Amino acid sequence: MRSSPFRHTGVERIPNPVAPAVDSNTDRPGLSRALRLSDASVIVIANMIGAGIFTTSGLLLRELGSPIMMIGLWIAGGFLALCGAFCYGELGAAMPRAGGEYAYLTELFHPLLGFLTGWVSLVVGFSAPLAATAIGFSAYIGRAFPGLLELGGGGVAMKVLAVAIIAALAAIHLHGVAFGARVQNWLTGGKVFLIVSCIVVGFSFGSGDLGNLLRRTDLSTDAVGWRAIGLSLMWIMFAYSGWNASAYVGSEIRDPQRTLPRSLLVGTGTVIAIYLGINLLFVYAAAPDDSKGVIAIGGLAASQLFGAGAERIVSIVIGFALVSSISALIMLGPRVYYAMARDGCFFGAIGEVDPESRVPAKSIMLQCLIAVIMVLTGTFEQILTFMGFCLGIFPIAAVLGVFKLRRRPEAVRSIPAYPLPPIIFALTSFAILVLAYLERPLESSVALATVGAGIPFYYLFTRHHRADGAAGKDDAP
Repeated sequence: MRSSPFRHTGVERIPNPVAPAVDSNTDRPGLSRALRLSDASVIVIANMIGAGIFTTSGLLLRELGSPIMMIGLWIAGGFLALCGAFCYGELGAAMPRAGGEYAYLTELFHPLLGFLTGWVSLVVGFSAPLAATAIGFSAYIGRAFPGLLELGGGGVAMKVLAVAIIAALAAIHLHGVAFGARVQNWLTGGKVFLIVSCIVVGFSFGSGDLGNLLRRTDLSTDAVGWRAIGLSLMWIMFAYSGWNASAYVGSEIRDPQRTLPRSLLVGTGTVIAIYLGINLLFVYAAAPDDSKGVIAIGGLAASQLFGAGAERIVSIVIGFALVSSISALIMLGPRVYYAMARDGCFFGAIGEVDPESRVPAKSIMLQCLIAVIMVLTGTFEQILTFMGFCLGIFPIAAVLGVFKLRRRPEAVRSIPAYPLPPIIFALTSFAILVLAYLERPLESSVALATVGAGIPFYYLFTRHHRADGAAGKDDAP
């Protein structure tokens, strides 16, 4: 095993844990193991069902020109997410630590890889989606209540509302993981109920046409066509991102060896079914030519199915769904920066746990501050163009880590049809990135540059940590 310059690289073994009073490697308070299977599964569902499913289908129809192909790619993306969930389930059972793939890459490969995935999580993976989802929430609420657009010239009111929802949900999660999980469960339960209700009501009483599935424009089978498929799959995998969500709170899950893998599969399987239902409803509601390029496709579908009056109701439902996603992002992202700080490769204060609420409070506030800055400046829109590429890189490395993990005694062999799931996930994900790069070289190059920009920060934090360690030894009696 490669030695690590950081403190916390051993495998955490707590088969039936009770929340520890302090971190096992320091005398500081540790995270509380308070999350059950239902809580962890809800975190996966809440993190997956976000802005992606409500904005990408119109873009996909524009790129593909075929509803059948779009549905097929959503199925393929779901299968790929399941393959990843199987692999992360095995990784998480063996290494039930906060930070998810940050912990896996640090332990199995090198701390630099772990740091870079944490770097991407901070800049792109959580803060940008948090800002974008908050803006999406405010936009849908503004669509439902047009009077809001008249306040402050429209844009100001929407930004204020986006900042307010981030601040409100941050305050909830600063009160403790158990309280935050209860709120998350209610939000996600309500979201799933409302979305499923819309699907059932839409098919039962809406004015649509399943014949829209067969309407299409020809898709080229040459290189340009394949590049469009690759780009479309990358967008779809962004919508599916979150299939690994409960791995980020491994240090707060009860009986993680059993609970964590099951939560990944339950959550991912549930979302796949919901996504297929939503996309079939979108196609049923509107002809492909009407849907191409439409971002707010949920509102379009509602107006086509039930008339313009239904658009307000559906906009409120989608806004409520996005609140749950914002809450999940606030819960998950800070655990990555917390884990990095505990390992000495981020600002030490970010690794502190509030002694009363037992949550990484400063980490939560840092992520929310970055998201608020993005909301106020609008830079989140630029980040979103290359977010999918950034987020597609490190899960490949983490999944390949299963092969290294299986050579260790602590491995929990739970992947069905091994080694097919990790091979399928890694090869397909790599092919998606290559095709997406060929289709959008500028955005993809910026994404690679963003990843590379984290390398000097890694060596800066590493040098600082080693200097602190040396000073501590010199001061020892």
